Amino acid sequence: MNLENTNKYKILAASIIFDAIGYASFIIPGIGEVIDVVWAPASAYLMTKLYKGTAGKVGAAVSFIEEAMPGLDVIPTFTLMWLYTYVFKTKEEETIIEVN
Repeated sequence: MNLENTNKYKILAASIIFDAIGYASFIIPGIGEVIDVVWAPASAYLMTKLYKGTAGKVGAAVSFIEEAMPGLDVIPTFTLMWLYTYVFKTKEEETIIEVN
């Protein structure tokens, strides 16, 4: 799954869809716990593929815990990560060092 050159709004759409999948335990009572057992590691994996670097790894850990713990599924982890990555995070400027 290569998402390096994907438009940020396509990543937002994917994030919203993944958060909606996480809500399935509330929508389908009775089998929600089974869905959470499968979805928790899958969401962590997808988080690392959507968001690279340390932020993606931390987001994956948070996503896994959020999906595994009962009652925390209401937190839109993927969408919050998108907001952090594309809205709130300041871009680091590149430093160019010239060697003579």
